[in-house]
Amino acid sequence: MKSYSVSEKQWAEILHKALSHYGIFAPVSKESTVDYEEITEKKIDQIFYDSIKPTTPLKAFFFPIKENVVAAKKQTPRLILGVPACDLAAIDLLDKIFLDKDFLDIYYQENRENTIVFGKDCYSFNKSCHCTAYGLNPYPEKNCDVGMSHSDGKFFLTPFSEKGEAFLKEAGIASSAREKLPSNVEAKRQSTTDGLKKQNKDIPDGKATRIGIEKENEELWKKYAAACVSCGACAAICPTCHCFLLIDKKNFEKIKNWDTCQYPAFERVAAGEDPLKKLYNRLKNRYLCKFVHKPDMFGEIACTGCGRCIDACIGKINKNEIIIEACK
Repeated sequence: MKSYSVSEKQWAEILHKALSHYGIFAPVSKESTVDYEEITEKKIDQIFYDSIKPTTPLKAFFFPIKENVVAAKKQTPRLILGVPACDLAAIDLLDKIFLDKDFLDIYYQENRENTIVFGKDCYSFNKSCHCTAYGLNPYPEKNCDVGMSHSDGKFFLTPFSEKGEAFLKEAGIASSAREKLPSNVEAKRQSTTDGLKKQNKDIPDGKATRIGIEKENEELWKKYAAACVSCGACAAICPTCHCFLLIDKKNFEKIKNWDTCQYPAFERVAAGEDPLKKLYNRLKNRYLCKFVHKPDMFGEIACTGCGRCIDACIGKINKNEIIIEACK
């Protein structure tokens, strides 16, 4: 695919102008973390384009932690910059769930349509990153409006959608000549991909993982569940987890609120029956959901290898260690 190139200074000027029409969210570095923040004119120079991945997954913009689903909303169009490929891949599943014509979530739909997504290249990775284990590459290939590559003081912008092309035209970028990505960008992409594949060579792919976790192996799940505190961080930070509650409030408000199968009583029903009462059953169910139930229902595994669940786990449970052991 061909791209447009702009200097860092030109891109900053484009963002300054865009602030009059769009809300802009982008990764900003804070101490030891990088996460999305709403960008003001003063923060444009603080955007961190070369981060591995923001702490917050992209899903939080389309499927917020809490959302009033009966109140009228007026939204400003948004630009979201710096979205890694692992989060972009998660959109395949989320769209199938929330945009199903028979069960359409109009709030998710509105959030999607109101947003221009800029995917980004990853030129480095940490120990928990394992997108290549599931056939993904660490750079934008789908589900974004514009792909961004950054090298030698320039941005290379690749439109993936009509919405992305329209923004670039509006910004005056699309009037310049299209060109192939430079060889140094391609080389950095390949280097990251090769490094990830080497790091994750022992992690089973989705099909092998399914076979492993479907085995009757109660002792395995008890072993790892011994460190679990049912905090739900793994689901909250996951780009594909999508369970929620609808909570009735006074004045006829109805709030959609994230939920997770790792919470006690998640599946408790009338008379107190709870098929996931035991913690090790809840832990196994999380993996069955990702590698068995979701592929059966939607044709997608519900893991993109972002590694956030490993990073966030209070009990230091390593998802990849579980899968490798389950597949032996």
